[in-house]
Amino acid sequence: MSRFDPILTSKALWQIRVQKRPFVLSHAVNTRCNMKCSFCDYWKKSGEEPAKEEIFKLLDDAREFGIGVYNAWIVEPLLRKDLPQIMAHAKKLGMITSMVTNGKLLYERAEELEDVDYLSVSVDGVKSYKEIRKMDFETLMKGLKKAIEVRKLQNKKNPILMNCVLTGKNLDDIETLILLAKKLEVKISFEPVHRFPGISEEVWNDIGIHDMEKFRCTVDRIIELKEEGYPIINSKTYLRMVREGEMNYICRASGIIMNVTHDGTLETCRVQNEPLGNVMWDGFESVWENSEDRRKEIVKDCKGCLFFGYTENSLMQSLNPEVIMHYEWM
Repeated sequence: MSRFDPILTSKALWQIRVQKRPFVLSHAVNTRCNMKCSFCDYWKKSGEEPAKEEIFKLLDDAREFGIGVYNAWIVEPLLRKDLPQIMAHAKKLGMITSMVTNGKLLYERAEELEDVDYLSVSVDGVKSYKEIRKMDFETLMKGLKKAIEVRKLQNKKNPILMNCVLTGKNLDDIETLILLAKKLEVKISFEPVHRFPGISEEVWNDIGIHDMEKFRCTVDRIIELKEEGYPIINSKTYLRMVREGEMNYICRASGIIMNVTHDGTLETCRVQNEPLGNVMWDGFESVWENSEDRRKEIVKDCKGCLFFGYTENSLMQSLNPEVIMHYEWM
């Protein structure tokens, strides 16, 4: 949710603080990907994709439960031909809609995303992009520029977000990316690469952040450009935590965002993959109430993460004033 929308903010606060229920549904709409990035675990998982009608039913139940934001993501949503119908159904129910894409199909499908309010595109570098994502940067830019043009024609009020994962390979590209975001009139976000259990030692040695002095200098520069007014959505509080690798915050992510897999399984978050129940079979309310004790145990024992959506929203719910003032996304 954006800090600039008082109506949406009040609805979210009512749902989260009064009803004690999450406000965002982050949903894996498929199991396929057209990229196989080394630092990502999601494309390695397989399973039968839910039918459009099943997702409609899931959305109906989610709305009745009080969900106000629907986020379609992993593995690559644009591989679903019926994605526009799914997003249109969520909009019809009164939900704010968002989507995360690797951008490979943006050029072909940009005009179909009229019912997507917030569009996030993974942009992890310029010179380093092809090595990281195995696709030409020019191909990504062609799709991104078309999406920007189409959204302007559709009078979309929310600019596209370029989401960048900081790794050991792209630190020299970061300032260039920020300047590009300003030139394109889009937003940009940063978060450090997370070492999922499935990432091998070889891959981590290649992609992980090992030159900590260079990394901290890069994050300091991000903070400086944030202060100068460049379109960086992260709060300075969060960026300082990233710089130091600090995860000393109370995680409230599971109480804000429901992470649901393609088959309807509720997980605490994208880090903790323990199944808590199936919302397609048993409904949101039943699964949420029956998993309360286990959710609390999982969060208590978790070592934490620095995914910006989890950390920033947790800090916001803890009423951190700087985050409330400067964090600008959902």
